[in-house]
Amino acid sequence: MRVLLTGHQGYLGTVMAPVLAAAGHEVVGLDSGLFADCVLGPRPDDPQGHRVDLRDVTAEHVAGVDAVIHLAALSNDPLGSLAPELTYDINHHASVHLARLAREAGVGRFLYASTCSVYGAAGGGDLVGEDAPLRPVTPYAESKVRVEDDLHELADDDFTPVYMRNATAFGFSPRLRADIVLNNLVGHALLTSEVLVMSDGTPWRPLVHAADIARAFTAALTAPREAVHDRAFNIGSETNNVTVAEIAEQVAEAVPGSKVVITGETGADPRSYRVDFSRFRAAIPGFDCEWTVKRGALELADAYRAHGLTQEAFQQRFTRLAVLRAASDAGTVDDTLRWRR
Repeated sequence: MRVLLTGHQGYLGTVMAPVLAAAGHEVVGLDSGLFADCVLGPRPDDPQGHRVDLRDVTAEHVAGVDAVIHLAALSNDPLGSLAPELTYDINHHASVHLARLAREAGVGRFLYASTCSVYGAAGGGDLVGEDAPLRPVTPYAESKVRVEDDLHELADDDFTPVYMRNATAFGFSPRLRADIVLNNLVGHALLTSEVLVMSDGTPWRPLVHAADIARAFTAALTAPREAVHDRAFNIGSETNNVTVAEIAEQVAEAVPGSKVVITGETGADPRSYRVDFSRFRAAIPGFDCEWTVKRGALELADAYRAHGLTQEAFQQRFTRLAVLRAASDAGTVDDTLRWRR
């Protein structure tokens, strides 16, 4: 297939592009480039692509495309809370606009990167399946729910949207993010010898490696239409349903000499949920996630050491909120997060 991959210069897109190419697909990227320089180690080889803000996508960007994998977004809760109106403008309205253009252009399949954060305050009791009530507690998660609802209205015999509700990502990417839980804790452990947990450690989190997300999207791209059409799928593994405190303990094992420090200063996080991932395995026989939290912590520690991660880079270059604030302070982006011309 000829696949348009939005967010190809992001944390997940940088991992996904070569996986798609290895599966035989022609990958065309689309990215604003806001985080293109957030690189740890050698700069990755990006696929050919369009440098364009998601809000400015036109019909020509989807012309001749067989499928769209839509990753691009303001990508976490702190960013969403910083400017909720921009989160809805980019994550919701621009995403639906892209989907409409794709459908009009004859694109057959639209894989949407949603999130398990849509379950929000589900608690840590029973495993949460795709039909559970959605309880988003942040603008980021709410924007994902809205897009799923609107894509459902666009589904028809010729246009197949698929809602890939990713668990919290982890693992090394050449375009690193240090503001997601496992990546963050490993960095703190290496740089300070403390595995710093600022919540009380009790919330449940489902985790999934970036490479397993890439494999899942690649599988969904060519799955039989009847298996995936207009369906939501949790992406991850029950093995990686863990509390934040348990994540911290595994990080301490992966980074000898570090110790867990749970301050509790931010209190109990209302986002707590354990997730059932069996629907995707049933739809895609033979698929299962390969990465455990412990293996991911070891991978991250090795990569951080190999590429000389510094405290300044950890806090500034690889934290999305810090990158955008620096760009705003420098005047390179305007108050809508568009590049100044």
